[in-house]
Amino acid sequence: MPSFTPFSVHASYVRGVEAMAVEVQVSATGGLPGIKIVGLPGTSVLESAARIRSAFKSCGFDVPRLNVYVNLVPGSIQKTGTGFDLPIAVAILAATEQIPHDYLDGCLLVGELGLEGSVYGVRGEVAYEALAASQGLSLVTGRGGEGGGAADAYRIESLAALRGGQDALVRHSSKGDVADANADAGASPLDFADVVDQEMAKRAIVIAVAGGHGFLMMGPPGAGKSMLAKRMPTIMPPLGDDERREALLIHSVSGLPTADIAAGVRPFRAPHHSISNAGLVGGGRPVMPGEISLAHRGVLFLDELPEFGKHALQSLRQPMEDHEVRIVRVDGVYAFPADFLLVAAANPCPCGHYGDPGHECRCTPAMIDGYLGKVGGPLMDRIDMQVDVVRPRSREVVRGSRGTDTATMRDQVMAAIEYRRWRERRHGTACAREELSHELEADAQEALVSLASRLAMGGRAIVRSSRVARTIADLAEHEFVRVEDVIEACGYRTRSKT
Repeated sequence: MPSFTPFSVHASYVRGVEAMAVEVQVSATGGLPGIKIVGLPGTSVLESAARIRSAFKSCGFDVPRLNVYVNLVPGSIQKTGTGFDLPIAVAILAATEQIPHDYLDGCLLVGELGLEGSVYGVRGEVAYEALAASQGLSLVTGRGGEGGGAADAYRIESLAALRGGQDALVRHSSKGDVADANADAGASPLDFADVVDQEMAKRAIVIAVAGGHGFLMMGPPGAGKSMLAKRMPTIMPPLGDDERREALLIHSVSGLPTADIAAGVRPFRAPHHSISNAGLVGGGRPVMPGEISLAHRGVLFLDELPEFGKHALQSLRQPMEDHEVRIVRVDGVYAFPADFLLVAAANPCPCGHYGDPGHECRCTPAMIDGYLGKVGGPLMDRIDMQVDVVRPRSREVVRGSRGTDTATMRDQVMAAIEYRRWRERRHGTACAREELSHELEADAQEALVSLASRLAMGGRAIVRSSRVARTIADLAEHEFVRVEDVIEACGYRTRSKT
């Protein structure tokens, strides 16, 4: 039986969207043979003992006939996940001198073991990679992973490969893959030209994307609301470096593929209206990001908006204001980023034909008010723009007409963004209520006052309408907001009742 010398290695686990550093210490005493794990291990961590014993036997390693103690430091925090399999196994093998270990002090070990000794990656590799970089370590993990793999890591196929020491580690970098993906970014098969006879809605979409304004489309079934929403990411600017890292991190800890995110494509999330509050906002055990965090730096599309649960919808209010979700649990506070563009679609009534001249609506006024009332006034007040989407004309559909295409709309968005950057360098930003007068021309201020009074706007609605007007002015390259910009912006605060 090999000798046993106490040994420790670097490990980690994911808490929220952050990787937490853990030291795995192993020691042995006399008594009944076995592996005892202490330091507040979760169920999945406790199960690693069985996987490790099986992997040792399959790979030809000796299983210590000792009472092996594994201590996870710090011991005051609950540890979860199967990523502790690899560091515990490596620490035991190093302590028993069955593998070379002179290089292990510079490694962060994370991986799950198969019964035959294979090493698998785990979700959250991007978070582990960030932790390793901050501590001056090299991430060592298994193959594959549950989507969301790290861009730069050492990978091992099997526990048996560790007999070769550091030479057994294969450095895997996805930078070349990212470059290839970047070349294909923007080559989406979805094009706004396929959406016929919706030029007014497309104009509103350009405004919403250029300024990051919440957007609600309302119209009968088959009008093209979902088609319009699904194409919105194609006219958004590519993710910047910081935005890409944030989105990669969230998708990685959720175990989702990250190829499109790595290529700079903004996320598009469209949860079904039956989603739970925890699924939308975040939560569960372990606490995981919800759909609004998965849509971070991208689009959150809520189709059939009134069909969503009232509690789930109202839980969107705080994240829309703060761009962050804070979930309080017994073991502390979890914070998830949630800076998303809300895009919603709804029918105007339960039957879907209120205001549609081609169909008779049989809904009573009480039914219509009750249906739309499910959304709630406070949430509606936070949606900057409301647009009616009517059925396309039959002749245009039969003829196969083409509308404004994606390339044209993207050029308009990018031009508005560039103009805004120039304007902010020249004048600075003016978003607060007390600074509105610096952005609006004198007659535009009077128009905003008049329209706000007529539409009974509150303070939030006035500020949001002025920001929409500022975006419209940027699209037209107006240095200051004009009357026509204010009129168009305020037009998006109300819907036609016809």
